[in-house]
Amino acid sequence: DDAEDVNSMENVMLEYAAMDRELNNYMKAIEETVSKIKQEKPENFPDLKSLVKEKFTELESKNSDSDLQRNEKYLYFKDQLKEMRKQCDMQCDNDNEAIEQIDEDIAVTQSQMNFICPITQVEMKRPVRNKICGHSYEEDAILKIIQTRKKQKKKVRCPKIGCSHVDVKESDLVPDEALKRAIDSQNKQ
Repeated sequence: DDAEDVNSMENVMLEYAAMDRELNNYMKAIEETVSKIKQEKPENFPDLKSLVKEKFTELESKNSDSDLQRNEKYLYFKDQLKEMRKQCDMQCDNDNEAIEQIDEDIAVTQSQMNFICPITQVEMKRPVRNKICGHSYEEDAILKIIQTRKKQKKKVRCPKIGCSHVDVKESDLVPDEALKRAIDSQNKQ
């Protein structure tokens, strides 16, 4: 299922790259048309819309799918994906160790961990982890959002940017003891 999600995200990024390329071509067509018009005499002004469309069509005809693979935002996405896989592999290795080893592991990896709540944007004091998507939040902050949205009869989307989980429930939240120990450990240093 993770591979399916990654493929889906990759397809979205390729669609984004295509839209980005199209927009850039359109902007270039306008710039080149305006530049060309500036050299003409005022009485020779042609139909600007058709000139831009003609130039845009010319630029678009030079496109290829390999262009999309070289889009800087797509390449950045691929780099981020590689980095996430590396971190996930490291995390999986750490999870196989005994519970007594966790505090030492946290000391080694805490520079990679995020102690900031995605809601409050401050360091968490009582972190809770969502069992469904795995993201952590400050307990009071997420509970307040859940209660507010419940009154409005609306679902709560996970506040972590990029998460697709759209129905966070209080029953899905568990204290994140490992994260709490990591935060406490860092604050002692």
